Amino acid sequence: MNFDNFLANIYFGSLDMERFHSFRDLEENDKTREIIEKYHEITEKYPSSYLEEQGTVPAELLEALKKMGFFGLNIPEGYGGVGLSIRQYLKVVEVLSISDLALALISLAHLSIGCKGIVLFGTEAQKAKYLVPAATGEMIFSYALTEPKIGSDAKHIETWATLSDDGSYYILNGQKTYITNANYAGGLTVFAQLDRDKPGFMGAFIVETAWEGVKIGRDMPKMGLKASSTAAIEFKDVRVPVENLLGKPGDGFKIAMTILNYGRVALGAGSAGALHQSSSDMEKQSARRIQFGVPINTFELIQEKIVKAKVDGYVTSAITAFTAGLLENDPLAPVAIESSHCKLFGTTRAWDTIYNALQVAGGSGYLATQPYEKRMRDFRVTTIFEGTTEIHSIYPPLFILRNLDKEIKAAHLSTMSKLAFLLKGFFARAKWKLKFNKRVMNRAVRVAKANARSIRLLLLVGLLIHGKRIQKKQFFLRRLTNLSLYLLGILSVLAKIDAKQKMGRDVSEDQKILAYFVEEALQVRKNNTRLIRSKKEALHKKIFQ
Repeated sequence: MNFDNFLANIYFGSLDMERFHSFRDLEENDKTREIIEKYHEITEKYPSSYLEEQGTVPAELLEALKKMGFFGLNIPEGYGGVGLSIRQYLKVVEVLSISDLALALISLAHLSIGCKGIVLFGTEAQKAKYLVPAATGEMIFSYALTEPKIGSDAKHIETWATLSDDGSYYILNGQKTYITNANYAGGLTVFAQLDRDKPGFMGAFIVETAWEGVKIGRDMPKMGLKASSTAAIEFKDVRVPVENLLGKPGDGFKIAMTILNYGRVALGAGSAGALHQSSSDMEKQSARRIQFGVPINTFELIQEKIVKAKVDGYVTSAITAFTAGLLENDPLAPVAIESSHCKLFGTTRAWDTIYNALQVAGGSGYLATQPYEKRMRDFRVTTIFEGTTEIHSIYPPLFILRNLDKEIKAAHLSTMSKLAFLLKGFFARAKWKLKFNKRVMNRAVRVAKANARSIRLLLLVGLLIHGKRIQKKQFFLRRLTNLSLYLLGILSVLAKIDAKQKMGRDVSEDQKILAYFVEEALQVRKNNTRLIRSKKEALHKKIFQ
C-alpha cells in the first residue's frame, strides 16, 4: 500500500529516509532577528493591557507595523514581501506569539491562511493584483470558511456561488462567522458551494470587502484576543468576477484544506513559543518563591511541571520544524496528518503548561496585573479554531480509512479480494531501518516501529470487524491518533538529534529529553493498543444513555 503522505506510509512499513535525514530546525538568522527587534521596538509603546482595554489596534500602530513589513513576512519579494522561507517565518511566529497573541494574530491570520491561497494557487494576474497590497498591509486578508451552522464539516457549508448567465461573474450568497481580521480586512478568501447535487464541489474566491453586497458585522465580544477582530460576514448577491476564482471550479475544498495545513503548522510554532515562555517563567518563579524555608523548585511536583514543559516545548518545536521541512520541499505537500499533529500536540500541551505556569506563580498568578491570566484567555481559542481538539483527535485514522476506501473502490475488488487486500497489509513488515550509535535513540526507534505496527494492525482489524461503522468508533480512533502523535514526536526528535550530531554539536541534553518522551510514549501505548473498548468506555455508554 502506498499513500501520498509521509506518516501514512510509515504506518504501512515505509519511511522516506531522505525526508528523515533532511531535518532542519526553525531558522533564526539576521533577517528574522531584525524583524523581531523592530516589532518589539514598535510595540513597546503599546502595552498589551492598553490594547486589550481599547479592544482594537490604534491606526498609528497598524501603520508602523505595515511599514516594517509585518504583513508581508512570507510573501515573495517579487510582490513586495519580505520573502521569508517557511522555517524562517515560523521562527518569527514562535517568538511573536509570546508577547501579545491578539496583536500578532492580525498578521498571522492574514499570512498563514488569509492570503495563502493566492500565494499557493493564484494566477500571475491574481498575485500581481492582490499580493502587492497584501504585502504592504494596504489590503489585509481574512479566511472565510466557518459558518453559523458549519464548523469542521466544511464540505457541507451553505454559502453558494452561482455562475451568471453570461459566464462573466459568480453571484455569491451566504454567511460566514467567527472570521478573524473581519473588520481589518480589505480582502477575503471565501469558500462556497458550486453544485447543489455535489456537496463539497466548491469554489475558492478572492472577494474585496468594499464590494456591494458584502456586509461585515460588529466585532464579537470574546473571552480573549480582544484587540483582534472577530465578526460575522454576510454576502448578498455579491458579484465576483470569474477571474477571482482560485484554481478550477470544484477545487475549493482541496484549496481550503491545503491552506489550513499552513495555519496548523503556524499554531504549532505559536504553541512552541508559549511552551518555552511558560517554562522560563516557571523556572524563575519557582526559584524565588520560598515555602517551608526553601525555594519551591526543590519540590518534585513543581519540578515535574517544569520538566514536562521543557520536554513538550522541545517535541512541539521538533514536530513543527519537521512538518515545515516537508512543506519547504513541496509547498503543496499532503501533510494533513502531520499538520494536524502539530496543532493537536502543540495547542493541548501549551494550554496545560500555561495553566501550570499560573499554578507555580501561586496567588499572584491569578492577578490581572500578571501576564498569566491574559495568556490563558488568549490562548484558549487555539484548541478550538482550525479544527477542534476533538476533530484532530480522530482525524489521522479517518484520513487513512478514506484513502483505503478509495483504493478499494478504484480496484473494484470483490468481497474476497478486499479481504485479501486487507490481509496483505496486515502481514506487511516495516521496511525502514534506523540505526544510531546511542542506545536511547535505538530504543526510541523500536517504540516508533511498535507504534506504527499497532496503528496498521488496529486499523485493518477494526475495518474488518466494524466496516463503515468504524468511522463512528471515536474512542477507537482516538487511541490510534494517540499512538500516531508519539510516533511522529519520536521520529521528529530523532531527526533533530541526528541533524545536531552531524553538525558536531553536543546532544546529551537532547537525549535526556528523548528518553523522557519515550517513557511517556510507553505509558501511552499501554492504554491505546486495545481493539475492544475498555470498561470505562463501556460505562460511558451506560451513563450517557
